[in-house]
Amino acid sequence: MAGFFDNKIDFIKGVGPAKAALLNKELNIFTFRDLLQHYPFRHEDRSKVYTIAEIQEEMPYVQFKARLMGFAWKGEGKKKRLTAIAQDHTGQIELVWFKGQQMILRILKPGAVYMVFGKPARFGRSYSIAHPEMEIDSPAIAQRPTLQPVYSTTEKLKSRYLDSKGIAAIVMELLPQALPQIRETLPGSLLDRYKMVDKAEAVKNRHFPENAELLKKADFRLRFEELFYLQVRILKLKLGRVQKSKTKVMDQTTLLKTFYSNYLPFELTGAQKRVVKEIYEDLKSGQQMNRLLQGDVGSGKTIVAFLSMLIALSNGTQVCMMAPTEILANQHYEGLKPLAATMNLKLELLTGSIKGKKRQEIFDGIAEGSIHILVGTHALIEDKVVFRNLGMAIIDEQHRFGVAQRGKLWRKNRLYPPHILVMTATPIPRTLAMTVYGDLDVSVIDELPKGRKPIQTLHKYDSHRLWVFGFIKNQIEAGRQVYVVYPLIDESEALDLKYLFDGFESLEKAFPNIPISLVHGKQKAEDKEFEMQRFVKGETKIMAATTVIEVGVNVPNATVMVIENAERFGLAQLHQLRGRVGRGGEQSYCLLMTGLKLTKEAKLRIDTMVRTNNGFEIAETDLNLRGPGDIQGTKHTGLLELVIADLSKDGKLLQEARACAIEILDHDPELELPEHRGIRQQIDKQRQNDLNWSKIS
Repeated sequence: MAGFFDNKIDFIKGVGPAKAALLNKELNIFTFRDLLQHYPFRHEDRSKVYTIAEIQEEMPYVQFKARLMGFAWKGEGKKKRLTAIAQDHTGQIELVWFKGQQMILRILKPGAVYMVFGKPARFGRSYSIAHPEMEIDSPAIAQRPTLQPVYSTTEKLKSRYLDSKGIAAIVMELLPQALPQIRETLPGSLLDRYKMVDKAEAVKNRHFPENAELLKKADFRLRFEELFYLQVRILKLKLGRVQKSKTKVMDQTTLLKTFYSNYLPFELTGAQKRVVKEIYEDLKSGQQMNRLLQGDVGSGKTIVAFLSMLIALSNGTQVCMMAPTEILANQHYEGLKPLAATMNLKLELLTGSIKGKKRQEIFDGIAEGSIHILVGTHALIEDKVVFRNLGMAIIDEQHRFGVAQRGKLWRKNRLYPPHILVMTATPIPRTLAMTVYGDLDVSVIDELPKGRKPIQTLHKYDSHRLWVFGFIKNQIEAGRQVYVVYPLIDESEALDLKYLFDGFESLEKAFPNIPISLVHGKQKAEDKEFEMQRFVKGETKIMAATTVIEVGVNVPNATVMVIENAERFGLAQLHQLRGRVGRGGEQSYCLLMTGLKLTKEAKLRIDTMVRTNNGFEIAETDLNLRGPGDIQGTKHTGLLELVIADLSKDGKLLQEARACAIEILDHDPELELPEHRGIRQQIDKQRQNDLNWSKIS
């Protein structure tokens, strides 16, 4: 049966090799399965036929019957367009074509009566419809279903008659053969509980619904099913890991208690205390910890990581911490050094820059166990790095590492798997965390440390530039430092945006006596590092940069972040950039500079940034705006290639589907009961590789 859905689309009547090749290339449709899962993105209600006099501006689409009067050409050069008048007994409306005019002249017949469908636009007192859909009126039109599917397509496909209507015709051709081959995959108990239509009925009505009610039911059934199987797969991975990954019990806390009582530099927030408790419960359980620690920029993840390290070290093991860049690894090393010194712990840094004798000393110290904590980049996973007894691995900004890289770290202890703590400063919406990290336990630090002032965010237009320069000058005179971030390094012909080199010159003119650092991605690593360090030491007062500083240095004295062309940045990126300031006790500011013309989406992004500092609220808005596929760090999981469900809209349904998956797996972990055989077969079919990625965080 699986063989049927793997058939190539060339075999569908009316397709053939040439059209099949186009569908392969343009829409990634290769097989019967791909075509059936190319669902319409909306359905148009063709139940109502309007008169021309009834057409209003606010109507999204209208359908009316009218006689096509003569054609006329209007405009010159690029603005030249073909127009025609459509007329019924109540009035006239103009039809306009900007492309494919010769084909329109060939196909449409003046004097004939057409059923016209399109989006009305108002110009002065009259209406027009650009590129209307037109069909000669006939009794057959009245017999068609009133809800017509609209499929995504491309200009190339349209030129080969594979517009939405053309794709609908191919799907219509395939359905009678396909429907009998579709088997039910959900257990009867779930179908009854949610009064769901069966799978074949759902597929048919998602393409060609008999009515609006059946479309709604089909849509619910297919979304639920997709999210349910996603959660079953994730939870099965977690179950497998918990059953197999027995590890060292870490119930000793001597070093933690000593540090907490005598050396803790500040009082922990309630959220930090809660997270340390959650980590300790994992470490003493005898099961391998796989925990995601989420905390906004500046929420105090480093001290939580150090307290967790102390538990592992109290139990006679070593700890490592891996960061994606040398700058971040250095930052963690510098942050941990004074903490480790209070406890007489030996801490070392291993990056690509550390060479020769020093590198060999680190290898020796790790192997004999004299180095307690090793911080580094992916240099940590080199074969030469052999730990005497690695008990815990902490991974920062995890989405920047490939799964296989993390796997190497996991195998650094031959006797038992080390505990894994993954840290991210990218707030992840709840629905996404349940999916991308659904096999990990999640801890959230959702409080700012005491004394930390929220960053004030202001939206300024280019016309306010003199005010902005004055503001920067006042901050520098008060002893502070400033970041200015640009979207581009060089001038672009295609984009009218501020660029770094031009901005650097403007800053030099505006602040002639103030030293400025220049940092961008095309610089050699050592030049970038040199400029960054000048800023860290306070030798330069302004850093002009591209987004390379998004995850970068910690400069408590920097209190102003100016982002040029802020409308060109995504919300997550704006939030990350803003997090570069506000690291000290002083009031910090983020100035979002934009042009006057903003799209509706850009305005929402800017308004969200001005309104809130809450990373999770920002992440939710970002998810709603961009969809899950674009959210940082989710693409490589392979989990988010959803066909019909949408995590930005289906949060409640996802929770419902997860609850059902948990209920079934609690009752029948191996899916051995007869009523769960269909689930098991579906999971086996979906499992594309045997490696349990979740075991390696």
